[in-house]
Amino acid sequence: MKTTEADSYYNNLENMSVAELLSNMNKEDKTVPLALEKALPELESLVNAIVEKMKNKGRLFYMGAGTSGRLGILDASECPPTYGIEQGVVIGLIAGGDTAIRKAVEFAEDDINQGWKDLSDHNISDKDVVIGIAASGSTPYVIGALNTCNAKHIITGCITCNSGSELASIAKFPVELIVGPEFVTGSTRMKSGTAQKLALNMISTSVMIKLGRVKGNKMVDMQLSNNKLVDRGTRMLMKNTGLSDYEMAKALLIQYGSVRRATENYKK
Repeated sequence: MKTTEADSYYNNLENMSVAELLSNMNKEDKTVPLALEKALPELESLVNAIVEKMKNKGRLFYMGAGTSGRLGILDASECPPTYGIEQGVVIGLIAGGDTAIRKAVEFAEDDINQGWKDLSDHNISDKDVVIGIAASGSTPYVIGALNTCNAKHIITGCITCNSGSELASIAKFPVELIVGPEFVTGSTRMKSGTAQKLALNMISTSVMIKLGRVKGNKMVDMQLSNNKLVDRGTRMLMKNTGLSDYEMAKALLIQYGSVRRATENYKK
């Protein structure tokens, strides 16, 4: 039996108090970072492969079904505003299309051919990297896509929460995050989803840092899409340049559109 489908370590959940439910879920969640720690070497190999491709104008694709697909889309959608990269450089795909982001599309994940069709709509090539995300490690939508990618010499990775899965055997850079049975048996939106989210954070953040999208520890290319970010950028610019006038720094930031460009063009 797959670890993700194994019986919970806890039973009679309906008889627990709210305090007991929360405490036991928290106890299980604490094990997730330890699972990622064991997978750090595999994550490192995957990140290095992505960086090499993206330095040569390649793109990063995430693909999955259900929770896994939504997590990939979330990570991909946050890269442009956070790091100032163009839309379409990091792309998230989900079985069932955009409708499935909000509402389950029945049996969409069982189509072994659709994953490659979805990638083809984006003119996928061997310049790109594709990461399949599937807690089970057996999702046909993802497996079919990665098999075709391998045949076409496109680098493949995966994030799964079962050891020895078919998906991990197919991916050139497999990452296995073995978090154990879920608190609610089979509910992989819990520990498995948390582990996948952490891994995606680590992958995209590391890649963007190595691509030069962070200076020091600051998001110098972030998009100025709301007042909070304008304020943050203004204060970053003041620190970078020594400017003491907030309004002057804000005007300079808005003029150049990013902390990086404003800093580079500042003249004392």
